[in-house]
Amino acid sequence: MQQSALKVLAGPILKKLTVDQVTLWLVTSQPVDLTLTLFPDGEAKRTFPLKQTPFKHNTQTGDKTPFKTLPEHRCIKVGEHLYIHLVHLSLASPLPTDCWVGYQLDFHNEHNAGVSLSELLSDICYPERDTPGFVVHKKLRKILHGSCRKPHHDSPDGLVIADTLLSTLQNSPQLWPSLIMMTGDQIYADDVATPMLAAIHSVIPTLGINNETFADSTVADSRALHSEQALYNQRVQILPNDKQSQKLRIPLFKSAEKPVFTTVHANNHLVSFAEVITMYLLCWSPQCWENASTERPQSLDRQTGKGVQTADEYQNELTLIEQFVSGLSQTRRVMAHLPCPMMFDDHDVTDDWNLTADWEQTAYGNDFSRRIIGNALIAYLLCQGWGNSPHNFSNELLSKVQTSVNDLGCAEHNDTISALLEFEQWHYQWPTSPKLLVLDTRTQRWWSESNANKPSGLMDWESLTELQQALINEPAVVLVSPAPIFGVKLIEAIQRVFTRIGKPLMVDAENWMAHPGSANYLLNLFTHRKTPQNFVILSGDVHYSYAYHVKLKRRRNSPDIWQITSSGLRNTFPEGLLNWLDRLNRWLYAPYSPLNAFTKRRNMRVTPLKPSHASAGERLVNGSGIGLVELDDEGKPTHISQLLADEKIHFEHDD
Repeated sequence: MQQSALKVLAGPILKKLTVDQVTLWLVTSQPVDLTLTLFPDGEAKRTFPLKQTPFKHNTQTGDKTPFKTLPEHRCIKVGEHLYIHLVHLSLASPLPTDCWVGYQLDFHNEHNAGVSLSELLSDICYPERDTPGFVVHKKLRKILHGSCRKPHHDSPDGLVIADTLLSTLQNSPQLWPSLIMMTGDQIYADDVATPMLAAIHSVIPTLGINNETFADSTVADSRALHSEQALYNQRVQILPNDKQSQKLRIPLFKSAEKPVFTTVHANNHLVSFAEVITMYLLCWSPQCWENASTERPQSLDRQTGKGVQTADEYQNELTLIEQFVSGLSQTRRVMAHLPCPMMFDDHDVTDDWNLTADWEQTAYGNDFSRRIIGNALIAYLLCQGWGNSPHNFSNELLSKVQTSVNDLGCAEHNDTISALLEFEQWHYQWPTSPKLLVLDTRTQRWWSESNANKPSGLMDWESLTELQQALINEPAVVLVSPAPIFGVKLIEAIQRVFTRIGKPLMVDAENWMAHPGSANYLLNLFTHRKTPQNFVILSGDVHYSYAYHVKLKRRRNSPDIWQITSSGLRNTFPEGLLNWLDRLNRWLYAPYSPLNAFTKRRNMRVTPLKPSHASAGERLVNGSGIGLVELDDEGKPTHISQLLADEKIHFEHDD
């Protein structure tokens, strides 16, 4: 990559956005100062020069507190040609609401004197606009939401569908959704197509990311991992394997026996920090694909034993990856126009992440698995978490990240991973109306006291108590839980059976009702008389979509609770299996079925909403797309939809 050829490798992505704050995330190939210009409709333009603020870390005192006043432009150098920027601008006078606010970024360094974003990215604007832009809504009227975006899944891309929606409304921005809530699995670090891994390895050298050394591994460093020991489609051979982890094997799937990383798709599991950070670039922008090669690695022809992939199988995956790449310009465009709050789920790191206490103890007790998980967390911080709530991340923590990427594999790298594994501020809230509360259901789990192999509660007592305090006296709230709080009862019952026979990992047995302590606390929270009258719960995770209306039994002024699940953005559930589960659940757990008495939700009336396309008995929608929720002044849903590539499915209200 030529030093003089400035490139925007990913972004800009709009993050936290209010009338007096604008947060933007982007990645460039060079260090740059920025100038942000805002063009509010009907007002004079506002121009803000934004010089990079270097990280300063006093090793004597250690600044462990978040910034009270954040620098407006912070940058972390991840590679010689890879710079991650976060602009967090506080405004002296508020922006107007419910109208178009255009923006332009200009880039300045010794090689470029004021080249603009629209010059570098000719397709970043909608056809009838001169600049990208956004709308700050006074109230949350419309919300797009979705999860589970797997590049090599054979289906349309929900973010492309979202971009198509905005393009039809480009002359009516006041009708735009207020945000796109991404509820988990923005990348799949544990389930990677071989052509994608080959592309990642071809791009890494152009980014100039430092070599990473590994401990307790058969691979010495990332140079070997990205070349002679890439082990395409055979990475199970290098994943951690020790006596303590044998209990985590999955005996039913003999071909997938592996310790710690229990996903059945771990053959191309991302390992190095360079692999994970490059995966983000390739999932969110078409730019790095210009330097990527998806040519079939010659090493595949020499492979024997498990994991052998034929030329036809490789080509089939490549076709799906090429389809995914064809929509990335639209993906980049929609994320530059709508705020994108995000929260991790398991595949952002690895399948079954922290599912049980035993899993945690085993995974973090092995240096190599700890590093793999830690690399994914560092990448999540840089690409997702940082922009969600910039005040949550202290100067000390970000300085540790910068030191780590300067010398990958060093002691500071391991210390940073330890700090992130203990970090307790991944969750966040935005001061929207209604308030947006985003839950971390992965890192503050409530371990089972009876058996370390039983599923952990998705949040522990302390974090649930903090949640309750955030809800008190709010009239309405949009609550984001990556895993549905109110799931499909039959599927939860099946998970409970497998848990009782000691096999929770086989059926991904992590749901809110799987742990008595967290389930009871959460359900009691809904009965508290000072908590909101309208709860809208947005979830993903499950690879199908549905909507429930929940009321408390024997309560005159019951709150209205809406469980709205949209999954996946680019993923689906096995069609035949879901149809059977859907109909059996409807029959076994009908409103007057005695089986309801054995569920933890027996004091609640859970009413599924019927999809507009459904035949008798169907309540679950199986199709890649994106959810759309429309709210009234009180925060109550008036329309709940799932937008697919070729149709819009409405969930019909029960009143």
